Formats: sequence, C-alpha cells, structure tokens
Amino acid sequence: MKRRAAITGIGAVSPNGIGREAFWSATREGRSGIRRIQSFDPSPYPVQIAGEIAGFEPERYIGEKDAAHVSRVVPLALAAAAEAIEDAGVDPARMPLEERRQVAVLLGSGGGGQEFVERQYELYRSGHLHQCSVYTIPSATMGTIASEISMRFGFRGFSHVISTGCTSSTDALGYAAQNIQWGNAEMVVAGGADAPIAPLILKGFTLMRIMTSSWNDDPPRGSRPFSADRDGFVLGEGSWMFVVEEFERARARGAHIYGELTGYASTCEAFHRVRLEESGEEPARAITLAMERSGIGPDEVDYVNLHGTSTVLNDRIETRALKRALGRRAYSVPTSALKSIIGHPQGACGAASVAATLLSMRDNVLPPTLNLDVPDPECDLDYVPHRARHAEIVHAVCNCIAFGSKNSALVVSRAAD
Repeated sequence: MKRRAAITGIGAVSPNGIGREAFWSATREGRSGIRRIQSFDPSPYPVQIAGEIAGFEPERYIGEKDAAHVSRVVPLALAAAAEAIEDAGVDPARMPLEERRQVAVLLGSGGGGQEFVERQYELYRSGHLHQCSVYTIPSATMGTIASEISMRFGFRGFSHVISTGCTSSTDALGYAAQNIQWGNAEMVVAGGADAPIAPLILKGFTLMRIMTSSWNDDPPRGSRPFSADRDGFVLGEGSWMFVVEEFERARARGAHIYGELTGYASTCEAFHRVRLEESGEEPARAITLAMERSGIGPDEVDYVNLHGTSTVLNDRIETRALKRALGRRAYSVPTSALKSIIGHPQGACGAASVAATLLSMRDNVLPPTLNLDVPDPECDLDYVPHRARHAEIVHAVCNCIAFGSKNSALVVSRAAD
C-alpha cells in the first residue's frame, strides 16, 4: 500500500504578512502586499513597484555577521522553515541522530542567490573588492540554500534545491510527496523561497516587456490577473515552507494534519524559452495527470489555485488549459489568483499557492482575485473576483507554469481517515 504524504506544518514570510496567520488574514481579506520598492531607488526604471516584504529583519534569523555573507533568500527560507517546524510540533534539538537522518530538505527556488551575486559584482565593479564576501562562491551556488536549513536544524537526510523557474516549489513539494510515498524519508521540510527584487533583475524583466509599468502611482492595483486591461506581472518575493511527513507517523504523534499531497505531475511543451503554446495542451495534461494520480476526476475538484501571472498570454492560455483539463466542470469550479495580492515571487509562487489552499481548506474560505475590473471574453471562468467566498474544499488543484515550457500541478486533499 502506497504511503501517504501529510502536511503538518506551514510557515510563511509574504509581502502581505510575516507569519502564517498574518499572511492568511491579509490574503482572505484581499489586503495587497504590493508597494513601491524601498530596498533601492526604483525611479530610473519604468517599473517601480513590487511585492516587497516590509519590516523583515534578516538578522533575527541568521545573525548580523552571517547576514552579510548570504542572499536575502536564506533568512527568508529559515524564517518560514522555523515557523513550519514549530507549527508541526517538531523539536529538532530533541530528535535522536537516527531520526534526524530521516528528515530531508527540498527547497524550490527560481533565482536562488542572484541578488547576492549582483551585490558582489557591484562591490567589485565599484572598486570595493575588499568588501566582497569570502563566501561569494558557496553563497552564490544554488544548492547551498537547502544546506542552510539542514545546518540550522541538524537534519541529516538529503538536502536539495529544485530550480525549474516558476514551477520550482511546486516540483519540490511534488518530489517531497514522492519521497515520503517511496519510503526515502519520514519527514521532508519542503517549500519555496525567492528574493529577486534587485536592480539588475528588475532591469532584465523590464527588457522582456512582461512587467506592468502602468500602476506606479497605485501599486495595489498593479497585478490584474484575468482582467482585460492587464499588461504584465508584478515582481514579488517571499518564502512558504511546509513539514511533509508520512501520514500514519503524523497521526501517531497527534500532529494536526492540514491536508495531503495526493497527486503531482509535470510536463514540458518543448516550445519556447518564455512563450506558451496557444493550445494549452501540455498545461492541461499536467493537471489531468495530477488528478489521475490522485485518483479523482474533474467533477471532484472543488477549487483551483491558478498561476495567474497577469500577463496577457499566460492568463488566456491557462484559462484554455483548465477548460481542456476539466471540461464543462471548468465553468462551475471556483478559481483564484494569489499573485493579484502578493505579486509574483518567482519559484516560490507554487508554495505560496499551496499555503493559501491549505488554509482555505481549513477555514472553508476561498481567497479572492483582486483587480478583476474589466471582463475578458477569453478569460471567462469563476475567478472569485474582489472578495473572499465561503466554500468547502475536499480536493484542490494548484497549478504552475514556468519559463522553458514547463508545467506542474499538485492535487491537495483534505485528510481522510
């Protein structure tokens, strides 16, 4: 019998709230975390807004000395992981060595330490080579981010970073569930973290003309998924982490189980570096495979948390993909786009969607899609516009689409006896 993957802990550091309940309270109430960029002067750029976390103090989670030698993504990941571990009722300090050897880390991150590398190059080019970090190479290496979590809590299982663009944390959670199911680990600390708000990264996205520059004077209205007047996404940052563990183990120790990861699938269109193929066939196939592996059909899907970037192409094709995957059910199942509230935290976005979905399942409340002001004939599904809605969720789909033609989907289910 296949082992089951339960989620027993959630941690969040989000643009609209630091901490799980702060994130969820703001999300269900539709309070935006999008604001004018404060970490550097954005006035030279056509895009001056982002889902930037206000009031986050990296030194609280990694210490002032170490904070200078790592990317911002590290304390973000540590803060969310610590909250998730505490929420799960786990005390790493009291775990025997053999038990800690069964705890793994799987972190999804699209950019990893890119903003840290950018800082080091700026020091070098400005003639301040002596100020560059002695840890420039290891801290710029993607895989060491997961090691920071392992080292902080003493976990001795495998410690990996999954970097597949926007699907990174969806894939990390999918692999976490598989490793639990296959018996490769008893517990996995998994999720996503990204910190891409830096001058050169902003410039790079601006050159691609996929970010909105229309709402610098009204940041909360900038991210407008599925609205006909959308013209690009809003960059975001954050970390959402989970404790994923074998179901019977969790139940035996009396842990609260938020839900189960019951189905995961990923496909590749093999089409283009950044564009999506118009038919939506491969995103639809990822959703269909995830449902099949979960053992459910379209009529059993109660809610879909969409990728919903607010770009003209993504929103149109994702809508088309959902219709292909769910058939007529697509028109009656409620969906929503979290990026309308927090912006697009790149590889961490899938984990953010799973956190919102699990908390929706707990409280029977669907988060809204903000700024859906102008109907788009090509985006004609139920996106839960403007305000939250009460509904019971048993099975939900969390969907992600990434650069490089990647598509990944998870089915999250209410824990059943």
